[in-house]
Amino acid sequence: MIRKLLKGAKGYEVPSIFTIVLVMLETALEVVLPLLTANILNTMQLYATGNGLTASLTYLDFANGQVIKLVGSELTPIAITKPILLNTVYTYGILMIICSALSLTFGALAGWLCAVAGAGFSKNVRGSLFNKIQSFSFANVDKFSTASLVTRSTTDVNNAQQSYMMIIRTVVRAPAMLIFATIMAFINQPDMAWVFLVAIPALGVVMGLLALKVFPMFRIMLKKYDAMNASVQEDLVAIRVVKAFVREDYEEQKYRQATEEVRQSHLKAEKIMILMNPLTMCIMYGTIIALLIVGGSDMVNNGMGSGTLSAMLNYSTQILMSVMMICFIAVQLVMSKASIDRIYEVLETESDIKDGSNDKVVGSGSIDFINVDFSYSGNGDNLTLENIDLHISSGETVGIIGGTGTGKTSLVQLIPRFYDVYDGQVLVDGTDVREYSLFNLREGVSMVLQKNVLFSGTIRDNLLWGNENATQEEIEAACKAACAHDFITSFPNGYETDLGQGGVNVSGGQKQRLCIARALLKKPKIMILDDSTSAVDTATDAQIRKGLKELSKEMTTIIIAQRISSVESCDKIVVLDNGKINAVGTHEQLLKTNSIYQEVYNSQQKGNAEEGGEA
Repeated sequence: MIRKLLKGAKGYEVPSIFTIVLVMLETALEVVLPLLTANILNTMQLYATGNGLTASLTYLDFANGQVIKLVGSELTPIAITKPILLNTVYTYGILMIICSALSLTFGALAGWLCAVAGAGFSKNVRGSLFNKIQSFSFANVDKFSTASLVTRSTTDVNNAQQSYMMIIRTVVRAPAMLIFATIMAFINQPDMAWVFLVAIPALGVVMGLLALKVFPMFRIMLKKYDAMNASVQEDLVAIRVVKAFVREDYEEQKYRQATEEVRQSHLKAEKIMILMNPLTMCIMYGTIIALLIVGGSDMVNNGMGSGTLSAMLNYSTQILMSVMMICFIAVQLVMSKASIDRIYEVLETESDIKDGSNDKVVGSGSIDFINVDFSYSGNGDNLTLENIDLHISSGETVGIIGGTGTGKTSLVQLIPRFYDVYDGQVLVDGTDVREYSLFNLREGVSMVLQKNVLFSGTIRDNLLWGNENATQEEIEAACKAACAHDFITSFPNGYETDLGQGGVNVSGGQKQRLCIARALLKKPKIMILDDSTSAVDTATDAQIRKGLKELSKEMTTIIIAQRISSVESCDKIVVLDNGKINAVGTHEQLLKTNSIYQEVYNSQQKGNAEEGGEA
């Protein structure tokens, strides 16, 4: 897991390394402070002994410059020379101030560099995730789901960032403190240090068991987060539908249920986590009690200095807090491991679509489907398209018609390799599409999808997606061909009109026409319109088709439509039925020979006649 985290630190190695060095220095100085305190107390005790005091139960009255000895039940002050006392206090006091100041400085610098490295880490990981997602095929995106990818790019990356910052700072500090303080404890008083050999393993076992117990629960919690984000995303995308059907109460209840499941899963994990504090406190205070018993006995029987006992108590706090911190880090890393695994599940997923090595570009735009089978599941027993054999010449306009779910969209998505065939071949200009580089292939193909997507920004910004170097004349020509120029110029700001997020201030038909214009600006060799004029009237549909022919007579065009009128002027029409080609021919040929085409045509003619009669 740590190896995976370190991959995200590329470019931020220097602040990461300096953080580790500064944390080590900070820790070393903190460990010195109890020793300096012990030296002050022990030195004063020696002064007292030198003035005739042999008992170890003495303490200092700094305000009056006295050493006080407990004799029987009475306190007996023994005067010492004040300059000696103050000289000792000043010497060690100044050293303590210097160590504290340096430790504070090193700690502050380490914190700042750690923040720099952590921010850089999250930037790298988010960038890697975004780039990886961009390389995914549609099948890869379908596998993870949009909501899950959003959670992995936000919540999971935040968890991973915290883990990385913990590794370069706290993970270094806690073991360093444990090692340094243990060494100093054994140097200071080896007879008492054995207590730590019992306390440290006991604390480690307790924390380890808790970590193992809580890890599966946090994996479940993250899945609940995915479900909650999916609910939010779906509701925001479909907010108009929700309001149109007055389903706000239902959506609120669904969201409350999702958040309640997140709360319950989090609470279940926290019920285990709350045991950590009382268990570790019991071990910690038990260790302090043991040190007081052993240390008190040594002071009475062996004349151990009070400063030595004080230092051992300080070291015990440092050692046990270090062990607690190590265990806490382990728990946090275990919790974060679920997020890190989810991130690297995306990063290590190979795209189903492999880039071809051929530098060839799309030239004439001819298309051949040769015995093509296709399955979304990759299962030959569950084919969406079966035995497709179709030949489209360069410059032809081909219509595809068929009922819902017959595979029309699936068929055309094989051309730009949004998906790959299960069996057979798709050829463009006589070359298998799998041999093209994805850039060259998709640069030669424009596809207007069923769902019309516009981005935040102006109309011009959206159109320039088709060709970022397009001139105003080219933009207007494409918009006129798509019957979009008139409504664009009717806006006060014309092509500079801000569309808002997703094009919220234009109608469905206007969105379709803007998307067609954007595709035309690309000047593709192959144009695919996937039911892209469903939201416009018949007359506008005819004008768009006429504009397409006038703008690029050599462009191969594929039109998927539900209306016969949208495809009747095509060079040929393909009728799909249950994932198979039922017939291919012109409008007149199919009208005479194909029952499916006849049925669709007659039903639409009847519907048009009824609408005309009612009008």
